[in-house]
Amino acid sequence: MGKRLLKRVVLGFVLCLATLAAVNGDEDRAAKVALRVGPTLSENLEGAGLSMGSPVFIRVFKEERELELWLKKGDLYQLFRTYPIAAMSGELGPKLAEGDRQAPEGFYFVPSSAMNPRSAFHLSFNIGYPNAYDRAHGRTGTFIMVHGDRQSIGCFAMTDEKIEEIYTLCNAALKNGQPFFRVHCFPFRMSVERMKRAEGHRWESFWKELQSGYDWFEEKKVPPNVEVREKRYQFGPIRGES
Repeated sequence: MGKRLLKRVVLGFVLCLATLAAVNGDEDRAAKVALRVGPTLSENLEGAGLSMGSPVFIRVFKEERELELWLKKGDLYQLFRTYPIAAMSGELGPKLAEGDRQAPEGFYFVPSSAMNPRSAFHLSFNIGYPNAYDRAHGRTGTFIMVHGDRQSIGCFAMTDEKIEEIYTLCNAALKNGQPFFRVHCFPFRMSVERMKRAEGHRWESFWKELQSGYDWFEEKKVPPNVEVREKRYQFGPIRGES
């Protein structure tokens, strides 16, 4: 896409959001944010060879306290930015029950209905915990979010500034036709060396399941399709991708 055409597309997207903001008021706080941060964000994307509205993919690493945001470029995903997580609670290991203050680990999906432009924490989206795997293992809890602010219990707080970028990119992808985006939450970067240090840990077998999904993306730069069969994660290619 030529630079002139790209700028027209971005301008049209921003003007559309501005119109929505004027019509819907506070309900479209996200549109007002996109109007403010969109131009600079679009320039940064263009500089990386990426574009607003491309499909997104998120990975979260609890030990490193980092959130990666990837955008699709051609057939593969390219890392756009790594954001520091301002606050989260709990320790390494999955969320098991409502009120345990743990942040989840696993593979989650975020449709447009999970986006919240009226969050008490500026902007937020629900990652979809508990998923089918969590439910199969009797895990409970609700409303696990990636949100703004600097405080969190069981969620991932990114600060208002960072959530504005994250939310704007994710929302643009959904509005541009991505049916949902994937959020993969890991206890740590699952290198061979780090997994060796996890030997004997109470969650070692669970983490090996997660590692299969982690390795899939590391090798292919395309997230796997994730299903749950017999209480275990199963990974395969997304239809139409290899």
